[in-house]
Amino acid sequence: MNIRKMALTCTVMLASAAAMAQSTNCEEGAGPLNPAQPQKVSTQQIIEKFAAREAIFKQARNNYTFTQDITVQELDGNMVTGELRLVEDIVYDDKGNRIENVTFAPQPSLRQLMMSKEDYEDFRNKMPFVMTTEDIPKYNLLYVGQQHVDEIDTYVFDTAPKTIEKGQRYFQGRIWVDSRDFEIVKTCGETVPQVRADNHKKKNVDENLMPKFVTYREQIDGEFWFPTYTRAEDTLHFRTGDVKMREIIKYTNYKRFGSTTRITFKGEVKDKDENAPPAKKP
Repeated sequence: MNIRKMALTCTVMLASAAAMAQSTNCEEGAGPLNPAQPQKVSTQQIIEKFAAREAIFKQARNNYTFTQDITVQELDGNMVTGELRLVEDIVYDDKGNRIENVTFAPQPSLRQLMMSKEDYEDFRNKMPFVMTTEDIPKYNLLYVGQQHVDEIDTYVFDTAPKTIEKGQRYFQGRIWVDSRDFEIVKTCGETVPQVRADNHKKKNVDENLMPKFVTYREQIDGEFWFPTYTRAEDTLHFRTGDVKMREIIKYTNYKRFGSTTRITFKGEVKDKDENAPPAKKP
């Protein structure tokens, strides 16, 4: 997010109140972290298993339509002082290209923050983060333990990009992998790189800062864990002052389209009958 030039004086006035507000909590709903090594499976095998499942999931999600409801708010303490709202129906064509049909987009009232193209890229790709077999070589993954999240037992990994290529964006943070299905069920972190004034030679560079966020998934149709809720509540530290903000993204109305969806990955085939009843949420 960039900061609006017209609101520079306002950001300084909000700094003290924003610093006291709550920030994104990665540990909400989680039990104690057990650092013990996993039994009967190596950490490398866990990585290989969940990356393979993520590749299948990524392909499967392109066969579902869903609604994406985005809210971005500026905060003064607990009071909302500006807001952007965007509701879109997301569909995919037969080549897997994403199509966004806007159904609700009132005039935004944000006074301090200006949405950048990187923000919209994060809405599409990084907040509903997917780490497939193809993505693994780009990241360092460190096993940190096992943790009970809501009603799920998980393996926990910290992840960060090995290198940052120009024009590319990455996820940096923590992922939780279901110990039974070997699928990512929760992510918490931020997207990088972020453009900060203190990291740039030019004093007047346009800063582009992103909040720390947490994304939860739920099992859809009894098969794949799809993202259903993202929340970010953070203070962005611009050189002109701090801005407290909140983001909430809801992913709803997942519906498989087409008469039959056939999903294949390295010999593993998942056939779906469109008339099959949906599974209950865990």
